[in-house]
Amino acid sequence: MPLRIARFALRLRQRRPEAPLARPVRARRRLTATLATAAALAVGGSLAAAPVGAAEDPGVLRVLRADWFTSGGQTFLSFEAKAGVPDGQATLTATWAPGPTGSATLARYEDADVYLYHRTATPIAVDTVPASVTITSSAGGSVTAPVDKWLGDGFELPAGYKTRFLTTTPSPTEANARLEALHAEFPGLTELITLPEKTFGYRRHAQAQFGTGTAATAASTFFVTSRKFGHEGGNDITLQLLAPTPNAQLTVFRNGNDITVFLATDAERQPVSTAAQVVAAINASSASELLTAYTFRRNAGAGVVPAAARQTLTDGLRAPASISREPFTMKVLRVGKVRDGSKAGVFLYAGEHPNEITPVLSVAETAERLLRNYATDEWTRNAIDNLDIFLLPWANPDGGHYSIFDTGVRKNLTNYCAPEDSDPGRRNSFGVNVNRNYATATVFEGWDGASTDCLNGNYAGPKAESEPEVRNLVWMAETFDNIKFAMNTHCCGGYFMWTPGAYIEDGRVSVQRPDAGIEAYYYEASEHILSAVQTYRDTAVWPGRTGPIIDVLYSAAGNSADYFWIEHGILAWAFETNGPRWDAANSRWVNGANTVDVTETAMEYANGQLGIVDVALSFQLDATAPESALQVTSRTATSTTFTVSTSEPATVHYTLDGSRPTLASPKLQAAGLREGAQSLTVTTGTTVNWFAVDPRGNVENGYAPAGTGAGYNSFAVAIGTPVSDLKATVDLYAAAGRLSARTAADLQGRLDRAQSLYTAGSESRTIGYLESFVAKVRNQVRHDDLARDTLVAAAERLIADLQAADAAEGAALPRAS
Repeated sequence: MPLRIARFALRLRQRRPEAPLARPVRARRRLTATLATAAALAVGGSLAAAPVGAAEDPGVLRVLRADWFTSGGQTFLSFEAKAGVPDGQATLTATWAPGPTGSATLARYEDADVYLYHRTATPIAVDTVPASVTITSSAGGSVTAPVDKWLGDGFELPAGYKTRFLTTTPSPTEANARLEALHAEFPGLTELITLPEKTFGYRRHAQAQFGTGTAATAASTFFVTSRKFGHEGGNDITLQLLAPTPNAQLTVFRNGNDITVFLATDAERQPVSTAAQVVAAINASSASELLTAYTFRRNAGAGVVPAAARQTLTDGLRAPASISREPFTMKVLRVGKVRDGSKAGVFLYAGEHPNEITPVLSVAETAERLLRNYATDEWTRNAIDNLDIFLLPWANPDGGHYSIFDTGVRKNLTNYCAPEDSDPGRRNSFGVNVNRNYATATVFEGWDGASTDCLNGNYAGPKAESEPEVRNLVWMAETFDNIKFAMNTHCCGGYFMWTPGAYIEDGRVSVQRPDAGIEAYYYEASEHILSAVQTYRDTAVWPGRTGPIIDVLYSAAGNSADYFWIEHGILAWAFETNGPRWDAANSRWVNGANTVDVTETAMEYANGQLGIVDVALSFQLDATAPESALQVTSRTATSTTFTVSTSEPATVHYTLDGSRPTLASPKLQAAGLREGAQSLTVTTGTTVNWFAVDPRGNVENGYAPAGTGAGYNSFAVAIGTPVSDLKATVDLYAAAGRLSARTAADLQGRLDRAQSLYTAGSESRTIGYLESFVAKVRNQVRHDDLARDTLVAAAERLIADLQAADAAEGAALPRAS
């Protein structure tokens, strides 16, 4: 089980002054016992377009990430940094040491004509791990940061865990049967949910085309489409083109389902009927009761049609008769000992893009693993006893049947193209991309990454939520409001992503981003989940391929992750399986595919599915509130810049006008893409009130945001030195009756002396008085834990800073000979 990170106060005491390296802007990602969702804290249902929150100083060169990881037994380095000049117009060079020594130029990463950051586009192979990396800018300046481990400290399957229950991807029909069988075998632990709307079905109208449709023959080509679906009789229709006798008239003859077109001929018995004429004749005859004829792709049809042998119309579907051609019923397996909505829900689904078969196998395998390990494995039993897990291997079953038995497609089988634009050569392009059909940030509202062209692979449909597959998943979210986590598994880029997933390209305006605490949670939980993937065969999803969808891949208007997060506060991830793995024998990266290595890839990503289950389990069992502390990062004579650090990923609500903070108060946002929490700059004399709440809903200090009482943090920002802040905060607490006049006077006496010594430049003597202040606070402030902890934390942070400064001065002094 994951362990909680060290308590916040302890971590403050353990700060080491001899560590001069700057941490990467992001916090270190380590799973705590409070991995959770943002459901209780999610922004309301309205969709606000907003750019990324700006960092407090865009001119500062920053290290965003500095990581090492392994794949295929090889160690790699991955760096990200943000240039400290406008639009990133600088060359950034990474140099690492000690241990191995080397350097590399970082690649400038730009999207939608907007500079995002610099990065190692491909990880750098090294023999050993360096201690630090220095990023140097051609515009001047450098910054050094430690190189941290990426992956390997997260979820691992327990010893003896049983796997490999499935080795081939089941068709949607087979997947339903498998879910039904599991429910029958484990009735006390499962429920079979029948989703309310049937899909269009694995069905097509039967067609035949006469002519090749090439540029030279397009004018003489036409096609016919049956009125009934192929399995309903369309496949029984035949059509023949004959040139009967010289000087014949164009006629159409029908004998049951057999249609014969007698072409008009000249004196030499050569056909003279054009495609347009043949189409008109068929549609005006009794044959029109069976089918409709069209010229090829709206061509005028002036070309002469040659005689042709009899063709049987076909829907082109190759699945066996055991696969129904009727509208399909989607089913979800619900796994949990308690299924009354009181437990946190996890929704695992795949197959939105049905040509991506590896993800389907991973979800189907996960269902088997959970139930078949329940009796023998303690972790599995704990998960099923404390969670509500929903599994849907095929979110697009019609496209799934087509991809399994016919040709891989990215969409469903509902054809919204006009009939005259639906010739047989386009049958693999029909349909809707269901992961562009959700009613959140849609292409119809101007968001990018989807299309209104019915033949495009990202076709969003005629309107939002036009597809039953999408409405079924919307029903899931609306019906089971205990769902707090969702994992949408795709293939094959080797990414691990989350919301936001769409932007408006002009200005790269993103859909609503999570606040800084939830963003930190996404990263921390992701490392936990990806570690589970890595343990199977040392496949590591690169750090640069981990993050918000729009920041590492592209914009996808109308996607399911944005719907789940923005409309329901569900923390929504998206796997992209089959990423690069290091081939040690040939010293190269090998890209995964959706047609080879399917089973092994599905097994490692089923590990990842269980990783998110473990995240949810930690959430369900969490009852510990976060702790926080205000950190001043810089000050002038008239202003102070600060941020708030937390002991775990948590949302920080704050006010700057002295009012009581609530859940409606502003939240601390991210400073920028792939950065930590923002800093706020206020005028000197401001009182900052705040509280932290983790995504589970545990509120710091037991504070009741909706109530009327105290319990929130308060800190006063004053003119002068950091000691001035402590003095102002003591006065603030005394005025509020939280400190007695005598205690306040005792504390101020020590701070007055510390202030004087600080101004005189005596770090060591200042530290002594601050340590005396801390001891006095601990001894005398006994009835207000919040005031005591705030003053102690602030003083200890200042002590640590002074110790670091004192050590640096000592190191700079010349040694005696």
